[in-house]
Amino acid sequence: MYGILKEIESRFSCYTRPSFGALKPALRRLEYGGFISSKKVISEGGKLSVYYSPEKSAEKELRRLITEKLSDNPLQFISNAKIKMSLAGLLDKNERAELFLHLKTLALTFKQSAESILNDEYTEKDFYQKILLDNSVVEYSNLIAVIEGFEKDNERNS
Repeated sequence: MYGILKEIESRFSCYTRPSFGALKPALRRLEYGGFISSKKVISEGGKLSVYYSPEKSAEKELRRLITEKLSDNPLQFISNAKIKMSLAGLLDKNERAELFLHLKTLALTFKQSAESILNDEYTEKDFYQKILLDNSVVEYSNLIAVIEGFEKDNERNS
C-alpha cells in the first residue's frame, strides 16, 4: 500500500494526498468490485506485503470514474477537475469533449456565482471576503482558460 500511496503522491500531490486511512478502504472497494486483485506474501523477515494488480475491467472503471459528473459543490471542484483533466489522455476524443464541456459549464457557473456575490451591493462583505471572492473569480477564469485550451487541442489532435 505504501508503494501505491507514493505513486499517487508522485503524480497528483499538487491536487490530492490521500492518507493510508483513505487508501485502504478504496483498495478494498476496488477489489470487491473486481477491478483489482491482491496477493499477500510474507517475506523471509516475516513481514506481510500485499501486492495489487489491475483486472481487465479496471480500465473501463477508470474511464467511468474520470467521466463521472462532479457534484455542483464548489468546495473541491478545482482539485477534482484538475485530477480528471490530468487523466483525460486515457479517454477517447468524444469522452474528452464531454468531460471538458461538463467541467467548463460548472466552472462558469461557480465563477458567475462568485462574481454575483462580489458585485451584490446589498450583500455585506468585509475586506477578507471580498479578496477571497475576487480570488475565486480569478481561479475559475484561469481554469476555464485551461479547459478551453484543452478543448482546442482535443479538436485539433484527435
